[in-house]
Amino acid sequence: MSTCRIILASAILALATGCSINRPVADDYSTYLGNNARAGALPSARVADKYYLPPATQAHHYEFKSVMGGYANTWVVEFGKVLDATMRSSDVVAALGNLNKAGNDKPAAGNTLVFDLLRYSFEEHGAHIELAISIRNANGEVFRKVYNADGQTQGGKMFWGGAFAMKNAVQQSTKLAMDDILARFIRDAGNINVASAAR
Repeated sequence: MSTCRIILASAILALATGCSINRPVADDYSTYLGNNARAGALPSARVADKYYLPPATQAHHYEFKSVMGGYANTWVVEFGKVLDATMRSSDVVAALGNLNKAGNDKPAAGNTLVFDLLRYSFEEHGAHIELAISIRNANGEVFRKVYNADGQTQGGKMFWGGAFAMKNAVQQSTKLAMDDILARFIRDAGNINVASAAR
């Protein structure tokens, strides 16, 4: 049997048996962010010393399929990994400083940013994020706001690139949505006196 026939038979068998190939999006998200850094893209404000992801946010797992990305593929977004990579990225470090990750949500010295994911989806060729961001310290919660953002749609890239471009499409739309959320949060947090609340 020729190589082409073996590949075709394998593909037909995979579709017939419902087999799917998992395509994780977040595993190389740090690399994507490094390759797409934009100096000065975010406003800056030093509002916290640490950040924390609640267990549900850290363990978030979202799967979807796309005809354009090859229906045999299941695209997997783990938003906890996305947030960890985002907080280590050069753009965010320049904007918020180098924040250490807190191992629990107990109040400690200084301010802690808390990222509570309420919703993530990738629909209609774009990422959709609803994220609550709060600032906590020994005095309790001193700031909290829910942000919604829709990443730029990536239909053209998905149509022309298919499965080869799908991961990049999800990463790009997710980054654009997160950039929008972080920019609004930094402007909001910069307008309140969270520094004095930490003392």
